[in-house]
Amino acid sequence: MDAAYKRVNGDHGPDSSTEETGTRRRRGSMYLEEETSNKSEVISCLFSLKEEVGALAKALRLFEEKGINLTHIESRPSRINKEEFEFFISVDSSCSKALDEVIDGLRTEISGHVHELSRNKLKDTVPWFPNDIQDLDRFANQILSYGSELDSDHPGFTDPVYRKRRKEFADIAYNYRHGQAIPSVEYTEEEKGTWGIVFNELKTLYPTHACREHNRVFPLLEKYCGYRQDNIPQLDDISRFLQSCTGFRLRPVAGLLSSRDFLAGLAFRVFHSTQYIRHGSRPMYTPEPDVCHELLGHAPLFADSSFAKFSQEIGLASLGAPDEYIEKLATVYWFTVEFGLCKQGSDIKAYGAGLLSSFGELQYSLTDKPKLLPFDPDKTSLQKYPITEFQPIYFVAESFEDAKERVRKFAATIPRPFTVRYNAYTQSIEVLDTTQQVRNLADNINTGEMGILCDALRKLE
Repeated sequence: MDAAYKRVNGDHGPDSSTEETGTRRRRGSMYLEEETSNKSEVISCLFSLKEEVGALAKALRLFEEKGINLTHIESRPSRINKEEFEFFISVDSSCSKALDEVIDGLRTEISGHVHELSRNKLKDTVPWFPNDIQDLDRFANQILSYGSELDSDHPGFTDPVYRKRRKEFADIAYNYRHGQAIPSVEYTEEEKGTWGIVFNELKTLYPTHACREHNRVFPLLEKYCGYRQDNIPQLDDISRFLQSCTGFRLRPVAGLLSSRDFLAGLAFRVFHSTQYIRHGSRPMYTPEPDVCHELLGHAPLFADSSFAKFSQEIGLASLGAPDEYIEKLATVYWFTVEFGLCKQGSDIKAYGAGLLSSFGELQYSLTDKPKLLPFDPDKTSLQKYPITEFQPIYFVAESFEDAKERVRKFAATIPRPFTVRYNAYTQSIEVLDTTQQVRNLADNINTGEMGILCDALRKLE
């Protein structure tokens, strides 16, 4: 069976531009905290380096070359990776521009050593979030785990060929930028064999266990995107197909992103997808999302308009949300997009990717063994869950449309001093926090969509 893994974890969000609005500042490509006192503003940063001789010296040299005086520095062993150390530093806010250049240096000149750039935020500030789809470039490589580095209990940990292969996939993701075609991968016969085992097993269950939306799209993926037993589809082919259906697109990622970063991608109808495949020694198990999980579980439903809108609603709700609400939204995501069930007629079907990519749990989820509860974001967001075994509880949605409206109402309870709207024409986020912006939106609705609606109704009459 597939392991139940948590794609979205962590509560941090990056600062990555130089715009200043009120008390909210956006700087660099690093997680930043600004502390305000009567004396001066201080920016604090947290970054990680591999435990190697000279690693810290190289990093500090970058600060020295840019004339940045460190007012504070601390170190500790990383709680995420035992081979790394985390460094907490503080600098005067007047060094913010130079700090941006140091951040770029940490990621390019010491790219082999930088694992994660994180942020601690003041409770009274609004966390930075991407305003434009190109802003996703600024945090897409800030993965929390996996990538080319594997835990000691990973099936491929002692396999040097597999580890080298994972680095090849990680390099593709690290070098990718928005707007580029996703590089194709020449999968090996062994990799295609692993895919084929998973593909055949799951395909036997889809007609009876998967929701109708998944079963409607899957034949189209076979027809247009190369879904076959003996072929692993290419992300770029699937991304172009999804864009033609709902505007969703795939973006390669090397490993697990933080909750905040991953959900922010959904707001732009971007799904961060891995491109590597699980280790061939255990084809029915994976400790992390792989291409089988992404393409068999997630991709089909992103071609459905109702599900696409539902997924985007979760992403939009996350923008600028406090950390505790990011955790709640990540839990909602877990029990819906990953492990959700829905009513279809008199039956209950699976639509969560964690189910649709796991032969064992897909069967288990529709037996009388787990407990089924109605989907209610207020309650679902507080539910605890295991990440290494089958779920004891699943939440059942009435429909994707109903789930979307429930998430939208839940989002209205998130304490943030603005509302956001996605502009599909500019692929950007519009922040509605002034009377004039709300008035402009109302005018656009009145003269645009409402005009079309009225015209259509007149013609029908």
